[in-house]
Amino acid sequence: MYFVGDSITDGWQGKGKAVWAKEFAPYGAGNFGIGGDRTQNVLYRLENGEFEGVTPKLVVLMIGTNNHGSNTANEIAAGVKKIIETIQTKSPTTQVLLLAVFPRSPKPEDASRKKIEAINVLLAPMGDGKKVHYLDIGKVFLEADGTLSKEIMPDFLHLSEAGYQRWADAIRPKLREILGEPPATAPATAPAK
Repeated sequence: MYFVGDSITDGWQGKGKAVWAKEFAPYGAGNFGIGGDRTQNVLYRLENGEFEGVTPKLVVLMIGTNNHGSNTANEIAAGVKKIIETIQTKSPTTQVLLLAVFPRSPKPEDASRKKIEAINVLLAPMGDGKKVHYLDIGKVFLEADGTLSKEIMPDFLHLSEAGYQRWADAIRPKLREILGEPPATAPATAPAK
């Protein structure tokens, strides 16, 4: 299993490290999150060697938040679609768990939150339930009134350790549905950097 994305994904090796060790290391997971990455950066990496000679059972993909300032929702969704197509071309047996772009900014009425909602509306139909599984877990980071808590996202973008635990808890059922239970003994894994 590979996690592919930006600094939020990369954060599994920072604030999320203890959660990663418990939740994903038993699967032999690799982290391919790079801070600042946008859809085009992930696509470049996939097309230029990052995905050569490997056939992960699953790629957990969460990308697009860094595009929101310079691209339209349609452009971002098109970039995500191209990433999925590239994964499927390079490794036809790999399934993709496509995560909705996580909410950002403190309040639900903020413009960036609205744009992310528009992006996610376009991403949802990409899930076919067979090779691509779409999952919107954004609500697990929100308070009852729709705001983001600094305890979960201290800068209203990146997750705290508690935020990473919420992420892991939210995707665990889908991971087990796709991959089964994690092996009893964890294979040795290191961050893929």
